[in-house]
Amino acid sequence: MTQGLPAAMLAAFAISAAAQDPAAEQPTVVVTATRSATPIDQSLASVSVITREDIVRSQAPDLLQLLRTLPGIDISRTGGVGQNTSFLLRGTNSNQSLVLIDGVRAASTGTGAYAWEHLPLDQIERIEVVRGPRAAWWGADAIGGVIQVFTREPQGLSARARAGRYATVEGSLGYGTRGEDWGLAATVGGISSNGFSAQTPEGFAYDPDADGYIDRNVSLHGHARLGTQTLRASVFGTNADTEFDQGESDAEQWIASAGIAGPLADRWAHALTLGATRDDLVTPAYASEFQTRRASADWVNTVSLGDAGEIAAGLNYLDETGRSLITIDGVPPEFDRSRSNRAAFASWQAGFGAFDAQLAGRYDDNSAYGGESTFQVAAGWRLAAAWRLYASWGEGFRAPTLSELYSPGFGGYYGGNPDLAPERSHGTELGIEGTFAGTHTVGASLYGTRIRDLVSFSGGDTFAATNIGNADLDGLELRYGWEGGAWRLDANATLQDTEDRATGEALLRRPDQKASVEVTHRLGASVEATLGGDFASSRRDFGAELPGYALFNARMAWTPDPAWRLGLRLDNALDRDYALAYGYGTPGRSLLLTVDYLAP
Repeated sequence: MTQGLPAAMLAAFAISAAAQDPAAEQPTVVVTATRSATPIDQSLASVSVITREDIVRSQAPDLLQLLRTLPGIDISRTGGVGQNTSFLLRGTNSNQSLVLIDGVRAASTGTGAYAWEHLPLDQIERIEVVRGPRAAWWGADAIGGVIQVFTREPQGLSARARAGRYATVEGSLGYGTRGEDWGLAATVGGISSNGFSAQTPEGFAYDPDADGYIDRNVSLHGHARLGTQTLRASVFGTNADTEFDQGESDAEQWIASAGIAGPLADRWAHALTLGATRDDLVTPAYASEFQTRRASADWVNTVSLGDAGEIAAGLNYLDETGRSLITIDGVPPEFDRSRSNRAAFASWQAGFGAFDAQLAGRYDDNSAYGGESTFQVAAGWRLAAAWRLYASWGEGFRAPTLSELYSPGFGGYYGGNPDLAPERSHGTELGIEGTFAGTHTVGASLYGTRIRDLVSFSGGDTFAATNIGNADLDGLELRYGWEGGAWRLDANATLQDTEDRATGEALLRRPDQKASVEVTHRLGASVEATLGGDFASSRRDFGAELPGYALFNARMAWTPDPAWRLGLRLDNALDRDYALAYGYGTPGRSLLLTVDYLAP
């Protein structure tokens, strides 16, 4: 259960270096795949990187509209903006992929999933999505992969204002200043939307009134250089009020980190970091409150072996608490439990001519469910200067949530089980990627994942949590890009087969096929126009079959000078009716106007 703060700090250094020399040709470097700065074509994994420029160009209203365009990600949302949002990576559950915010674990200890609906795009600098198991580096929950978000650290003054359908207004203001050996930055933002009814008439608690959403958010960053070492600190916070049919909820989260990193010797560098998370979800309609508290210490070291590659090794400690409260005076908590995790990992990666290799192993010792060992191995072969073939095998596991372990359930039913074991998995992947004719890029990833000991509420006469389920997840991801003159094309497709081995049926809300395509044309130096489409086939849901859908969008941007950018985006241009979850609504045709300012 390590925290990835050193990786976040390495990413900050890599991004800063690229920004200081924009004229130089900079390779894309990622830190999430192996916990050390690695060129993306040497990561031996399927990785997507979304930069701040990508976010601005997309004009996406939220993370759902941004990430739905990536291969291997299925989406679910129970209504409009601010409603519960889930990303299912390579067919896994939303709590089977590790989520890091500035390197810190962000998921709730109650659900094991992260509340993506409360993470505004205006606070994001960069997103790295690594598909496939990563437990040998990151520990628990990285079965489907790892999604790491780096919050913004602006330079100079920046501002954004947006307005759209459902009386949606959003704004942010950021400012950063730097000296030779120090830097400070802050971004504040907020969104308000009247929304629409979260549920449709098929919903179990349908109420036709509109369900609104308000969110306030802030991030702070600072760094200072002390000799060869750099001190870094960051804080990200969000406070959201979400209405839903028959009630509302209040969510607040704070994530903080502080650490020191730098070289200790000629070939030896380290990063030592402390992290903390505070997460509160209050739902008055259910008289409930859930609290998550985390504290972590992480020390990661990298040693260069010259031609023999690089070794990374680390130690970490994590303490987390979950409290489930009944918000009625005099009623004791449903549970108030803590657990701790100690872990150590080591990895080696090297290149030998046209061949690359990786080995990684990790041991976690958890006070609640015992010890877990995980391993990963990967190899790559550069078939030619622009082509690479890679293969990998890795293990993963998901830690039972504190609710699954200790919740009393409802009237004695569907309660937790303190004897639960982690869900366990192993996965294989074969990938190829390359370029041809100088302007075309292609990639394909074939993967298979086997998960056992899935937690199911089917134990005994009271339906208590138990380890009983098994699932098979197989898929093929295809990617294509082309750029020529004023034109650009980006497309991807995912074919997958997910099966619950106990029933032989497909897992819920996973389409067998999905695809995304965008065509962009630059009209002179200041205008850019894009047409895009997203397709998903039919899929099972609770008590229903969700029909397939095809959605189309269009956007245009005008940059009258380097400081200003005006954008207009049209989503669901044909005003199609579709569903991401049975009984829940989705937005109709929506127009969004965006104005960006970035001081030169």
